[in-house]
Amino acid sequence: MSTDEIKSLLKDAETRMHGAIQSLTDSLNGIRTGRASPSLVEKLQVEYYGTPTPLMNMASISVPEPRSLMIKPFDASSLKDIERAIQTSDLGLNPNSDGKVIHLNLPPLNEERRKDLVKQMNHRLEDARIAVRNIRRDLHNDLRDYEKEKLITEDDLKRGEDDLQKLTDKFVEEIAKLGQHKEKDIMEV
Repeated sequence: MSTDEIKSLLKDAETRMHGAIQSLTDSLNGIRTGRASPSLVEKLQVEYYGTPTPLMNMASISVPEPRSLMIKPFDASSLKDIERAIQTSDLGLNPNSDGKVIHLNLPPLNEERRKDLVKQMNHRLEDARIAVRNIRRDLHNDLRDYEKEKLITEDDLKRGEDDLQKLTDKFVEEIAKLGQHKEKDIMEV
């Protein structure tokens, strides 16, 4: 084993950490801000013929005005299913249907609701930090095992641990930046 294998392990960790960031980004897009955005509902799971299906696969979602969304199902028979999914979600929105499209009017957020959304966001940020730390722990254990089995030297282990910590710090910082940006969006009146 050589430093190439350590680099390969670090590359794998980086890929997995990128995955955690992508998952966080998708999750944060589902948290409401003061403006309407299709990302608010596009991942919403709708029970469609007994199968949970993301809304974006069932309808076109547009923003006709800054505080409203229009959802036009590809299949008109799915209208009621989409309405039900919106009502049972944690979005706190009431769908208005005219039989062809669903209109979602986003009321302005009050201070209390903004703070609740920031709390929700902070839980998701913490979940992402935990995911990144778990990846670090797994890789750290792999490095120690390699050293115990004499596949790498103690110096290689130390360098690998240092590089792993730098990588972890980079991703934790990226999570913090995403959180700051999203909090600014949520608190913006």
